[in-house]
Amino acid sequence: VPLELILSGSSDKPIYQQLFEQISAQILKGQLKEGSSLPPIRTVARELRISVIPVKAAWEELERAGFIVTMAGRGCYVAPLKSAELSDKRDEMARDKLKKDISYYKSLGLSANELIELIKRLYNS
Repeated sequence: VPLELILSGSSDKPIYQQLFEQISAQILKGQLKEGSSLPPIRTVARELRISVIPVKAAWEELERAGFIVTMAGRGCYVAPLKSAELSDKRDEMARDKLKKDISYYKSLGLSANELIELIKRLYNS
């Protein structure tokens, strides 16, 4: 299964974080299945025309988060995760992102209800 990776040079997110978020999302959505092998770091770096450093950092972060496992001499593979674990990881990632953003919305003076309505409108558009 080829990885679908799109890097944005205009994003405020570092490249390794863009890679981490895209690959973890593909795992959470079931696009990358348990046991699927990830291409070698050097291959990804060459195809994306970037340094191996952010790719290596993304792979390390994926492993730390439990999304992939590394087998010495054999490469990196999507970790075996039960659907409940995937759901927990998805919720945890969403919660972490929301926590970071909530203080900003509060500083704008948005109430919880106003924010929920705004999210509903944007989500459905």
